[in-house]
Amino acid sequence: MKRSVAAVAVAFTVGLAGCDGRSEAAPEASPPPVVETAPVEASPPSDAAVAPMADVGPDATAIEGAPIFAVLYPGAQADGPAAVASGPTGPGGLITFTTDATPDTVIAFYRQRAEAAGLAPVMAMNQGEARAYGAAARKDSGATLQVVAAPDEGGLTSVQLTWSAGV
Repeated sequence: MKRSVAAVAVAFTVGLAGCDGRSEAAPEASPPPVVETAPVEASPPSDAAVAPMADVGPDATAIEGAPIFAVLYPGAQADGPAAVASGPTGPGGLITFTTDATPDTVIAFYRQRAEAAGLAPVMAMNQGEARAYGAAARKDSGATLQVVAAPDEGGLTSVQLTWSAGV
């Protein structure tokens, strides 16, 4: 099932790149900067975090350094710490987790958070029981969110959440 989620994530990313008007820009002449990654535990935010806990919601868990729209789904179990990095489009990250919510419910949760943060939908995909959603700010180098949710063994939903806070 993990391979299915990975395949859906790759297809979603390719589709998102094709739908995003920013992807039509000419390639940069210089090589991209080296991106350093550091694992970060999904935990309540510190004083320096992007999102105060009061804005996250009563059941969702903030991910330290992530924007307010990128939180751990309420009641979800993270597969491991979030991987965060900083690049030309600002700080971003990726976390995978499982939840007992349906893929449709997970996607609706993140769609609502993205739209409340001012992001516009740029991609939605249904493939079998798997669901994917992407949203982005309307400006170049703005914030982005991508979510892929698919049924997993044991009746759980496996989710991959990626984000960029933008610059």
